[in-house]
Amino acid sequence: MSETLWAQVARDLRAGIASGRYPVGSLLPTELDLCEHYGASRHTVRTAIRQLQDQGLISRRKKAGTRVEAAVPTSGYRQSLASLEDLIQFGAAHIREVQDTAEVTADAALAEELGCQEGTRWFRISSLRLDGKPGGAPIGWTDVYIDPIYADLGDVVRTSPDLLITTLIEQRYGRRSAEIRQDVDAVALPAARAGALQAQAETPALRIVRHYIDQDGKTFEISSTLHPAGRFTVSQRLRRMTENAHG
Repeated sequence: MSETLWAQVARDLRAGIASGRYPVGSLLPTELDLCEHYGASRHTVRTAIRQLQDQGLISRRKKAGTRVEAAVPTSGYRQSLASLEDLIQFGAAHIREVQDTAEVTADAALAEELGCQEGTRWFRISSLRLDGKPGGAPIGWTDVYIDPIYADLGDVVRTSPDLLITTLIEQRYGRRSAEIRQDVDAVALPAARAGALQAQAETPALRIVRHYIDQDGKTFEISSTLHPAGRFTVSQRLRRMTENAHG
């Protein structure tokens, strides 16, 4: 797989930070300036900048610009998933490579993993998540379970590797995610996934299960993703709610 444009932009910016062209404490050029410099779209530049942010190299603040925070990236990927928009950005930055599709019926083990009823029928799309760099180890393995009425998406997802399946469902069928419930736990990496992920079986892994819920409160998609230890970090920020002042 050839290197994507956003990955080329990210690589060049990383090199500029490492060489001191953009010293720690300085500001990167604006998005518009970067678009002009690289001949890239704003979406491409934002995806590249998000990767640098995930690696701890930069920070972004409204009206304050993009500040260089470190010259060397931290290991693995750190992703802030506070909204559906953040998840869509993740989809753009980590390309999906479909491995298999199949109709399945949830047995007891799968029902427990997904939090659904045993016997529920799903159409499963299994994919590797890649970071866009040739030869790099996969970021994770994702099994997406969707309502079988959307089974014809099996071909569409192969031609749209940078779009989330929930986005494709919305575009094609008009069914929209109003809420996403996310559960994260630590598991041993199954032997069946170790080879594809270029990792050792039974070593620690992060499992993220997401339920995509429509405006009627119905779950129409569930994803289960395995990330080998050290390759991905879920970052969240918690804020204390402001209490009303008492007179």
